[in-house]
Amino acid sequence: LMVWLHFIFPVLHILHGPWSWTGFFPLFLGVGVNLLADQALKRAGTTVKPNEKPTTLITSGVFQITRHPMYLGFVLILLGLGVLLGSLAPLIVVPLFMVFLDLTFVRVEENNLSTIFGEKWDLYRSSVRRWL
Repeated sequence: LMVWLHFIFPVLHILHGPWSWTGFFPLFLGVGVNLLADQALKRAGTTVKPNEKPTTLITSGVFQITRHPMYLGFVLILLGLGVLLGSLAPLIVVPLFMVFLDLTFVRVEENNLSTIFGEKWDLYRSSVRRWL
């Protein structure tokens, strides 16, 4: 969708040449955050899939920074791609994707975690932000 918007509606080129390459930073950071979160979940023996019941509440590593590191990683990857493309239109997708994730996955997962882990979840939720 972002690439399509870039070519069909190149509203405004905001970054040119080597400046657009700064998009590699959030892109690689997003991949790294996803890999770290995935490893932590697998190491703990709990599910990576949002529709399955978790067996462990992970509160260390990247989970100390954000309650949803994999979703944050996806957003960073999209942000990086948008910067690499250099035009404004693709960047519109990023906040829309965040809203989609929040309404479709994050709220459902947080309700499930509250039900499963109770006070432990409440304490974690009060000390770590949802996104950043």
